[in-house]
Amino acid sequence: FILLGVADRPRLEMLLFAIILICYVMTLLGNTTIIVVSRLDPHLHTPMYFFLSNLSFLDLCFTTSLGPQMLVSFWRKNKSISYGGCVAEMYISLALGSTECVLLAVMAYDRYAAVCHPLRYTTIMNHSLCFTMAAISWVSGFSNSLVQTVLTFRIPRCGENRIDHFFCEVPAFIKLACGDTSLNEAVLFFASVVILLLPVGLITISYAYIVAAVLRIRSAEGRQKAFNTCASHLIVVSLFYGTAIFSYLQPPSNYSRDRGKLVSLFYTFVTTMLNPLIYTLRNKEVHKALARVMKR
Repeated sequence: FILLGVADRPRLEMLLFAIILICYVMTLLGNTTIIVVSRLDPHLHTPMYFFLSNLSFLDLCFTTSLGPQMLVSFWRKNKSISYGGCVAEMYISLALGSTECVLLAVMAYDRYAAVCHPLRYTTIMNHSLCFTMAAISWVSGFSNSLVQTVLTFRIPRCGENRIDHFFCEVPAFIKLACGDTSLNEAVLFFASVVILLLPVGLITISYAYIVAAVLRIRSAEGRQKAFNTCASHLIVVSLFYGTAIFSYLQPPSNYSRDRGKLVSLFYTFVTTMLNPLIYTLRNKEVHKALARVMKR
């Protein structure tokens, strides 16, 4: 396949290369730091940081599944990718993105348990439940990707191999079809509702309970602490789901050429770069843990 990207605009291509390289390096550094600190500092051996480490590992794998190939492609005149490479890229990136959608909903439940049931928090969020919820996130994400990838590559293309995108993504791939794609669009829409909208609904319900619980706290300091606990997660949720919903919850026939590509770059590289910054800059526990690890 030929990944067109923005090959017709060399200056924009070089600008995007610089931006993506910076985002990718910062993603590697930020997420690796969170994983290492969460592992080394005993104070962070809690459900919240267990899920945060999962999120950081997901972001590392997600950007690495697309970033290096894309950066190399920007420098090459030949923008081709093998059939097997395209299959692998689509399956792995979609699997990791889908897993992150479910994991963010799991993290919202963790925040609900921490704020609404603080005295029973350690009992509710025990090790067994944490591992089960994380496993469900990974299994559901990879299962969804398997179905989407198999259906997408069964589409008749009539020899068309030029993909108007930076990487192999389902909506852009469906546009190559020369036959009926109603089944693919219906399955994609259904999967997007389950993987995107259902978690957003669960997150909204969790935060409705959280807000009600916070408003019952009498001290201003207590309310501030509770809101700070959840603010970072809400920012990450807004950035990731907003851009992913824009990409996947619209008919591929309406898929805008440039907007779709730029939105995909945003949730693939910018959001994953911002996640560790959002969680560390607003979190005093992480600041203290970093200081302890550095001293050690």
